[in-house]
Amino acid sequence: MPPRDHRVHLSWGLDEDMIIFEVQVRTTGWVAFGITPHGQLPGSDLVIGGVFPNGSIYFSDWHVVDERTIKEDESQDYQLLSLTEDETFTTMRFKRYCFTCDPNDRDITRDTERLVSAFGTDDTVEFFKGQRSIKSLFLMRFMNPENLHEPQIFYTYDLKLTDFHVPVEETTYACTFLPLPMVKKKHHIYKFAPVITPHNVTLIHHILVYACGNASVLPSGVSDCYGADPDFALCSQVLVGWAVGGGDYTFPDDTGISIGTPLDPQYIRLEIHYSNFDLLTGLIDSSGIRLFFTPNLRKYDMGVLQTGVFTFPVHFIPPGSPAYHSYGLCNSSQFEEMNGTPVPDMHVFGYLLHTHLTGRGVRVVQYRNGKQLGFICADNKYDFNLQETRDLKEILIVKAGDEILVECTFETLDRTGITFGGPSTLNEMCLAFLFYYPRSNISSCMGYPDIQYIAQALGQQASDAMEGMMAMNFVEWDNETIKNSEKAAKEADQIVIIKTIDTAPY
Repeated sequence: MPPRDHRVHLSWGLDEDMIIFEVQVRTTGWVAFGITPHGQLPGSDLVIGGVFPNGSIYFSDWHVVDERTIKEDESQDYQLLSLTEDETFTTMRFKRYCFTCDPNDRDITRDTERLVSAFGTDDTVEFFKGQRSIKSLFLMRFMNPENLHEPQIFYTYDLKLTDFHVPVEETTYACTFLPLPMVKKKHHIYKFAPVITPHNVTLIHHILVYACGNASVLPSGVSDCYGADPDFALCSQVLVGWAVGGGDYTFPDDTGISIGTPLDPQYIRLEIHYSNFDLLTGLIDSSGIRLFFTPNLRKYDMGVLQTGVFTFPVHFIPPGSPAYHSYGLCNSSQFEEMNGTPVPDMHVFGYLLHTHLTGRGVRVVQYRNGKQLGFICADNKYDFNLQETRDLKEILIVKAGDEILVECTFETLDRTGITFGGPSTLNEMCLAFLFYYPRSNISSCMGYPDIQYIAQALGQQASDAMEGMMAMNFVEWDNETIKNSEKAAKEADQIVIIKTIDTAPY
């Protein structure tokens, strides 16, 4: 049953190549549910149903033609399972194939979907006059949390700031160093969840927990992560992370983050990115991450590998582009040397993709011996407001020497100046965090293209990377120069930067 303050409740499940939906709406009138193209109504795929006052039901497959017209499909591809109404709710349960081959239906893929719901107060269907809402959701959830086993014995531990006074600035990166749970024997962290101060939900962009090497000398207090004191940027091995729109995440039953042994980190760096665009004053925050850990050990110790475009100093996106691609390469051939010991095959089971406001898509591609093996993960309909840790359908093996290419697509049609890589929400990032086992000491493997090569391809002179970045400001950006820049960035040699647990992430 929907919560009292919610009008629409959706549940769903996968059955091989079919998906089953149940929509429960607080109304005794008509109900509509569907899938939109990027949140726009024209082209949306709808199902509309309800129960007439005499008890008979109506249910059919429709599509949105334009902003004023809906049309019933010739091919009815939604199969009704049940449709009931009581004095408060109308509940529709139905199913369809993920791919119907009907041009008026939208395929259900592994991308983020923009779902539309609508309803009226009676059974006269007036779709454009009804109450409507659009919400982004990832439907292809292969790991049902209900199928994971909660350990019989577990504890919780919060890593958070305490009464932090959020500065009156658009962007703040607040960092502090905190101890992990002090346990006398090995335990596994098997789950994490955000702990957000309720009135600050729209203020927090992301929260990251970085493991620190036990030989690190760490500062005290809270300070700017990437400010005047470089010590507040120590530690770079991501343990867990949360971003806008995400929720809690439970690791598969056979994996967990190890704590309590001499090889495990004892301290972490907590990083919280605040976006206070309205420059509000008097904001106090005590947000962070809650860890769930257990003495019931799992089979594997897991880790997180950060990949993508190295944020500083040469990531840029030209203005006025409908779909500009950036590329960051990870070449794992040096992993063994950086790790200090041979690196076993990485078994990747989950991922978190991250860009800022202009990001529209992220794809992570695997290469071996110069040949593309396939996509590790991808979201071609990326939504900044729904950044969550997701499971792969099947565990994917990355071997030493494999290359991982992260490709991000950005739309900058509403921007008149270059968007540079950087920490602000108005800057950009192109990152993919890969959850894998067994863990190694490698924390990140990111790349960026030779900016001098790009500058020269655009007719600019540059003797070093800094001059190459400055030269971008002298380019007259139009369709041709945008295309040339993207082509040069794809062709250019990549500078690959590999880091271990003790180094700064940027």
